[in-house]
Amino acid sequence: MKTHSPVALITGAASGIGQALAVAYAERGIRVVGGYFAGDAHDPEHTRHLVEAAGGQCLMLAADVTDSASLDALAAAAIEHFGRLDCAVANAGLLRRAPLLEMTDERWNEMLDVDLTGVMRTFRAAVRHMQGGSLVAISSIAGGVYGWQDHAHYAAAKAGVPGLCRSLAVELAGRGIRCNAVIPGLIETPQSLDAKNSLGPEGLAQAARAIPLGRVGKAREVADLVRFLTSDESTYITGQSIIIDGGLTVRWPE
Repeated sequence: MKTHSPVALITGAASGIGQALAVAYAERGIRVVGGYFAGDAHDPEHTRHLVEAAGGQCLMLAADVTDSASLDALAAAAIEHFGRLDCAVANAGLLRRAPLLEMTDERWNEMLDVDLTGVMRTFRAAVRHMQGGSLVAISSIAGGVYGWQDHAHYAAAKAGVPGLCRSLAVELAGRGIRCNAVIPGLIETPQSLDAKNSLGPEGLAQAARAIPLGRVGKAREVADLVRFLTSDESTYITGQSIIIDGGLTVRWPE
């Protein structure tokens, strides 16, 4: 259905922050085109059901952020199905543990291909169809602020995201397109709950003790920040990297 209500494209929309964002948009009448990786264990239909339960419209399509043609098709589907595209959120990401001495070129390149180059591909595909609007990429406190042992490839990719967003903010300003990065701290998502590659439940609980607000964040809290940055409430914010971490990065070490 082609109407005048805004349309948002989200990669990694089948779980975590992407799923929470799809619901946050639906609650405000913003239609969603959600991309999901076909090899992921999360059911994209669950996101669609949540969006519809919130009174919204959602088109979920398989999309591989390492494949430019796949993302071009995702952005084109927004135009074909909804008639417009107003914002794009590069949220899809890969997280794998790999100490330096076990780091192969393949592991390194795979991480950057998804977590950094995938952001560029997402934005490039979306901008072709945008007349003004907003772009947001999800970085991480790991790389965006801190180092993280055994995750140099992940941190390097996430550190590159703010630089990409700052440059695109300058490049695209003349077209009325804003671009910002969000840097989440410790957020409870399926990715962070993976004890093999991330902190896992016990690690998150332990880390929460170092956070001034006394807890890890929720996916919806990050989603609400992203929604704000892609709304008309933030029309003079561009080229920024906004940390959402419960105060972790400003706490004096004890």
